[in-house]
Amino acid sequence: MASFRHLSPFIALLLLGLPGLPATAQGAAARNILPSPSKDQRKLPISLDAASSEVDYKTNTVVFKDIVISQGDTKVQADHARATGLDFDNSRWTFEGNVRINGEQHGSLHSDQATVDFRNNRIARATIDGSPAEFEQKRADSDQVARGHAKEIVYDVNDATVRLSDDAWLSDGRTETSAPLLVYDIRKQQLQAASKPETDQRVHIKIDPRSKDEIHPKP
Repeated sequence: MASFRHLSPFIALLLLGLPGLPATAQGAAARNILPSPSKDQRKLPISLDAASSEVDYKTNTVVFKDIVISQGDTKVQADHARATGLDFDNSRWTFEGNVRINGEQHGSLHSDQATVDFRNNRIARATIDGSPAEFEQKRADSDQVARGHAKEIVYDVNDATVRLSDDAWLSDGRTETSAPLLVYDIRKQQLQAASKPETDQRVHIKIDPRSKDEIHPKP
């Protein structure tokens, strides 16, 4: 019977996301998951605040400066934003300059630019690009912080997942994982990693043998 009690919660969750593990191993890892369902954001209002706005009535385009859009636990802010009208029912917005997206469970993303899709009057998905685009989340039950970067990160608000692709990397301070594709579940704090078939791009894991106190000394 396999046991992962000697591993960090991050490692156990990583193994949970990899194929081929026996059910007993998955059960041991699952005990470290901290589920916390998000609010139903479809019932929450969308708030928009900006320093200024310009409307082009010929193209029905609106340009905002120093903008903040929020709905429930999700907030998007940037130096500039461009949209076709103020329709949040089914639209795509473009954000540029110091883009920061705050999500549930203390998750946040930041990059140079992003596109945000609104569906049925809710923030549905954000795609951020950068050199690189970055993600971080502080665990609610410890001082550990998960940090990651990739050339593209897709944040699915409904599923509470971040999908890191193209030179993807994620670390909790002790464990570093790099792969062509990483999918991190913000609510469950569960990681899945995938290699790229027929290439030398595989999943790589590096573990620091030092204790948590050595890496993050207490003040």
